[in-house]
Amino acid sequence: MQHFLLVHGYVAVFVLSLISSACIPIPSEVTLVLGGALGSDAVATQLGGKPLSVPVVIIVAVVGSLIGSFIAYVVGRTAGRTVVDKWGKVILISHADLDRSEKWFNTRGELAVLVGNFVPFVRAFIAFPAGVAEMKAGRFGVFSALGIAIWCTALVLLGHSLGAEYAKYNKSFNWAGYVIAAIVVVAIVVSWVHRYRKFKHHTNGNG
Repeated sequence: MQHFLLVHGYVAVFVLSLISSACIPIPSEVTLVLGGALGSDAVATQLGGKPLSVPVVIIVAVVGSLIGSFIAYVVGRTAGRTVVDKWGKVILISHADLDRSEKWFNTRGELAVLVGNFVPFVRAFIAFPAGVAEMKAGRFGVFSALGIAIWCTALVLLGHSLGAEYAKYNKSFNWAGYVIAAIVVVAIVVSWVHRYRKFKHHTNGNG
């Protein structure tokens, strides 16, 4: 990924940002911090990459991330209920759950979308459930754009401020991302187990 960014510059920033927001959890923080670091000619020379403009990196990253988010949103909105029809009993989700989720996203979804775009791993997936819940596209777009813009700007500027120190701190960013991702995965598993037990209890009770 780093090699791709060093060789292809803005194109790589766009592609990696789009992918990282479309349910493919690649570490966008690495892309953005390195993109910001390449705003320094000295760092670009040291790493063997193309010097980049910090404002352009931010714009390209925001546009790529927003497009990726809308791709995931549209897939969730157009195919989400079909998935529930076919696999609902396997993934323990019913249409009643979708109805509750839709109501929740349309009343409190702004915060979920906004904050979700700040959390590594979660930000790759937050658009899909918003689409499944049929959150209004305009509200989804506004709060996604706001969260994405803050996230991208902060990380690119951080990378630029680190400059030649980028390589020193790069591993720390990776580890932090992995730790947060692990916590989120554990939370999802615990939630699924709880839901499975509740589902089985309800099924046995009806039987």
